[in-house]
Amino acid sequence: MRPSKRAPDSMRPVSLERNVARYAEGSCLVKFGGTHVLCTASLEDKPPQWLRGQGKGWITAEYAMLPRATHTRTRRETSKPSGRTQEIQRLIGRSLRAVTNLQALGERQITVDCDVIQADGGTRTASITGAWVALHDCLKWMRDRSMIKDMPLKDHVAAVSCGIYQGVPVLDLDYDEDSVAHTDGNFVITGTGGLVEVQATAEGAVFSEEELTKLLGLARKGVTELVQLQKQALTA
Repeated sequence: MRPSKRAPDSMRPVSLERNVARYAEGSCLVKFGGTHVLCTASLEDKPPQWLRGQGKGWITAEYAMLPRATHTRTRRETSKPSGRTQEIQRLIGRSLRAVTNLQALGERQITVDCDVIQADGGTRTASITGAWVALHDCLKWMRDRSMIKDMPLKDHVAAVSCGIYQGVPVLDLDYDEDSVAHTDGNFVITGTGGLVEVQATAEGAVFSEEELTKLLGLARKGVTELVQLQKQALTA
């Protein structure tokens, strides 16, 4: 049994609160249990230098963990982001671009910052889920000001972690589960069920194709719930 007494196929309590950053074009405070991430979307009226003149825009992401987001203070990454941070930033950016018509943005860039306020496992998956809401509201802000005609978003996207904990496939690992799980995976899935990215790693014991299939099934269940929460947040 999981330490939290949650069923193996259940998510932690999830909340998505919009419009929490006064000056950002879009923002969302996302909570997956004890993991809390502030996601803000900022618009620049020009694309990256390498994309100029091509008639389309870009979406990128930055990720950071505040010093006391964890049990002990973590030093700020003031010079160069760590390899882990860069990997997560790229994952968030890829996930958002996968469901966005970049041509419809025009020559503009949106940067989504994901700052982890409190970490208890699944910070990258929470970031992706909240980043989509922040991006949506930034695009709505643009449409309301006639900067774009139609919403460039083609679909929802959300993410969740799954793993093999004490021999059982489980959904939405917290830190205590993740730190001892035999297999740890992150799944990024669109609202219509398309796979954006699958990351799965064995920790000490290999996993089978059957177990991977079970983890994917759990991930699909979790993302279905997350997309429903995204939809509810947009109508709140």
